[in-house]
Amino acid sequence: MTFSIVARDPETRAVGVAVQSKFVGVGAVVPFVAADAGAVATQSFANVEYGPKGLDMLRRGYDAEAVVETLTAGDAEAESRQVGVVGRNGSVAAFTGEDCLDVAGDLQGETYTVQGNILENEATLSAMAETFESTDGGLPERLIAALYAGNEAGGDARGQQSAALYVAKPEGGYDGGNDRWVDVRVDDHEEPIAELERVFKLYDVTLLERAAPDETRELSGETAAAVQETLAALGFYDGPADGEFGADSRAALEEFRGVNNFENHSVPVLEDALVRGWEQADEPDDADGSGEGRLVDALWHGLSRLDRV
Repeated sequence: MTFSIVARDPETRAVGVAVQSKFVGVGAVVPFVAADAGAVATQSFANVEYGPKGLDMLRRGYDAEAVVETLTAGDAEAESRQVGVVGRNGSVAAFTGEDCLDVAGDLQGETYTVQGNILENEATLSAMAETFESTDGGLPERLIAALYAGNEAGGDARGQQSAALYVAKPEGGYDGGNDRWVDVRVDDHEEPIAELERVFKLYDVTLLERAAPDETRELSGETAAAVQETLAALGFYDGPADGEFGADSRAALEEFRGVNNFENHSVPVLEDALVRGWEQADEPDDADGSGEGRLVDALWHGLSRLDRV
């Protein structure tokens, strides 16, 4: 009752897993990732020993096919398992045991493998593969897009509950101290993929660095007034929503930046992001009507033009 994608990005040397399941806390069971090895997804009566063992084999130079063969050969219950493996060297392989509950299967591309069991239909896997190949953007965005596509094509026959996104990149972790570039989980939610995307965007704006822009724009007019209204609703601004985004408005934006730990981005860069991203952002659905959700979504859209570093 799980579908996942394991993939790599040769340009950034990132490797990752995205997964959704009618199972609580799927991120604690399925994904295993290391920048110096590759990525493994173990599912369908998951054998969590596959994760560390598979990564160790990849790290020692085995290709993905040899890893899958070794892991399953040594497992008496392999025919009830699924596993997908992508090595940092570019190798790709997967296994779906004959005793996995239908619909179960896997598909591979040049840089990825998708796999699922107890699926509504086989179209779930083909939709994930096609979407991953055709989606622009970084590896995290492409992995999330694949989850959406698989779910919309049929997904888990038993429904939705949890989702996870785990991507490793050399020195990609907090302050460059490890390889944990993106690590986001939704353990129990009615719409786990949508919630995973929301949390990922917040994580991205907060923790992931972007290249400096060549030039920045300033807020003005209707967009500036809308941002002023939102900052006022959040308690950061007490001036008029007149579309004149001056010193008081920028001070409010700076306070919002500090409270939300967005220090990776200067105030001019955040202002520029709001100019570029406001119209693309989702309408706010905050329970308190503050519009903070749209503010963060606008920042994410506006920052997305800049390469991650």
